[in-house]
Amino acid sequence: MSQGLIIKLRPTGPWRIGPDSGVRDRVDRVFHSDSLYSAVSSAMAQLGSLDDWLDATARAVEPAVRFGSCFPYQGDTLLVAPPRNLWPPQASSKVRWKGARFVPVSVVETLAAGRTLSEGAWVVDAESECLVPSRNPSVPGPFRVAVRSSAAVDRDGASVTPHSTACLEFTQDCGLWTVAEFADDSARDRWTGPLTAAFRLLADSGMGGERSRGWGRSEMPEITAGELPGLVISRPQADAWGYWLLSVYSPAESDAIDWERGDYLLTTRGGRVESSAGWGDSKKLTRMVAEGSVLVAASAPRGSAADVAPDGFAHPVYRAGFALTIPIPVKVTA
Repeated sequence: MSQGLIIKLRPTGPWRIGPDSGVRDRVDRVFHSDSLYSAVSSAMAQLGSLDDWLDATARAVEPAVRFGSCFPYQGDTLLVAPPRNLWPPQASSKVRWKGARFVPVSVVETLAAGRTLSEGAWVVDAESECLVPSRNPSVPGPFRVAVRSSAAVDRDGASVTPHSTACLEFTQDCGLWTVAEFADDSARDRWTGPLTAAFRLLADSGMGGERSRGWGRSEMPEITAGELPGLVISRPQADAWGYWLLSVYSPAESDAIDWERGDYLLTTRGGRVESSAGWGDSKKLTRMVAEGSVLVAASAPRGSAADVAPDGFAHPVYRAGFALTIPIPVKVTA
């Protein structure tokens, strides 16, 4: 057991989460944990705590705080990238299970306990790629993808350049949630206050792209403290365990991962620097393990933070690849 926080953000307008390709007419549906760490670090800098924060996380052997990625929620229902060893379930003639990128935590609990899903109880919302209850009238997903048009006008008004940008528009009582895990009780006591302040600042200033247009903002965050993994999911009984990733992950040298087992997906993370020393410069690309992956290891993976600053940059730029994991049953193979 460890201590942690569930943080729920209720957007007040559109959110722009840039896809890996960077194209403006596409939008990602997950605010990944490395981007969240960068946003929190930026907030810590404005609050005067950046050096202490980096010393406790990116520069530490064991990070005091690690984040999951931001997934959608709908009312009181938390949705999440399901563990790849359990999803999709057996093919159905009624539900195209593999079309769901996000499923309710209760669905993961059902599958982890070895029970089957009722085909008539669920439907995949194609727009949001979320598994939602099957009801009449139908239940909309937590968000819709929209494309908003605007135009850049030069100072003299002689030239107008129209462009379009994709974004997420959230439905009523829906938003994004994440989890923060503390290394120990002292880390909880030290960082609960600063993290609360940082997320309140980010709610006002925005996260993601197009913040200058007012995008990425939210109401004051709803923060719940408690023990993990119980804050997220009830731990089932099992003879063997894997580690289900709720974050993107870069292996640490000390992580003893059995790469021949488990079920994982790799992704390439990029992005741009936001610093007074060089705004908009491209970060170095990093190959990482994606959310929803299930790793088999001798102990819980720790992960690492890499310096992805452009060559010759004035200071380090850290990409957090710390593993936030939940134990999940895995089959024992001979």
